[in-house]
Amino acid sequence: MTATAVLRHEVFLEHDPGFGHPESPERLRVIHAALDQPAAQVGLIFPDFAPATAAELALNHTRPHIARVAATAGQTYAMLDPDTLTSPRSYEAACLAAGAAIAGVRLVMTGAVKNGFALVRPPGHHAEADHTSGFCLFNNIAIAARYALDKLGAGRILIVDWDLHHGNGTQHSFYDTDQVLYFSTHQYPYFPGSGGVHEIGQGAGEGYTVNVPLPGGQDDRAYARIFRELLCPVARQFHPDLMLVSAGFDIYQDDPLGTMAVTVQGFAYLTRLLMRLAAELCQERLLLVLEGGYHLTGERDGVLAVLAELAGRSLLAPAVVEGLDTAAPPLPALDDARNIAKKYWSL
Repeated sequence: MTATAVLRHEVFLEHDPGFGHPESPERLRVIHAALDQPAAQVGLIFPDFAPATAAELALNHTRPHIARVAATAGQTYAMLDPDTLTSPRSYEAACLAAGAAIAGVRLVMTGAVKNGFALVRPPGHHAEADHTSGFCLFNNIAIAARYALDKLGAGRILIVDWDLHHGNGTQHSFYDTDQVLYFSTHQYPYFPGSGGVHEIGQGAGEGYTVNVPLPGGQDDRAYARIFRELLCPVARQFHPDLMLVSAGFDIYQDDPLGTMAVTVQGFAYLTRLLMRLAAELCQERLLLVLEGGYHLTGERDGVLAVLAELAGRSLLAPAVVEGLDTAAPPLPALDDARNIAKKYWSL
């Protein structure tokens, strides 16, 4: 099938960490309003999906952790860590977010759709196996990857994380396996403090974690160069069966939580590169899962541009593509990461 699946649900708006919290329901409300316009729906389908079961959550999380989050159901307010707060339906939303990611991988792995985007909240990539962290209750993308490995026959999965923050939970979930290659670009040093260039995996997973810690101020040209010169050659050698993306829009140029300088066209360009890789390596099997993004219009416009790219109605100007295809700004952080990765990959 040639459609792009968008996994959205009104229950995601019911998770409310409280007044003034950046991870607010408004993040999705503005995206939903934009997607309700017929022109934005061309090439998209909106499939139904179910919440993740306890057994599916347990693919990546301990039973005590699941029980602790479940115990917040119906409570007016609970603080699970200094950054992560819940409301009465947060557990329901978190289970549904993980279920959306699972449904997305099932759709792309079976060829029911060409690609997809799980527009979920709460986000997930900070959640560890045994505790919440950084606004995240369950690790949606890690659960989906485990499901694909255990239930759908995937042998190798590439996870690309372009969020402003390092995905500590995702990295730790797969740190000792060669079945998952985790590739992260992130502002550093910054929350959560992990993601140094020398964090490369351990045991069978040594070399299968690639971190590119970046100073603030990196723009479209910098991200394009990192993806072209490091991600693409490593991905080709790894040759995944499935590609997953932790899509954080907090690298947007005006995001209040970061100091990166990526534009809406930059998000579309990175998506185009990943689509080309997926077409080359894994029969177009590509699923994005929403992570951060706290500038409401920037995140909305970035998501719409990504969806347009996924659905084959690109908004990218040819001159922008040509410029980013050849951009080569000085980037010491890329040089450092490449020197580490050279020990494990031909670069």
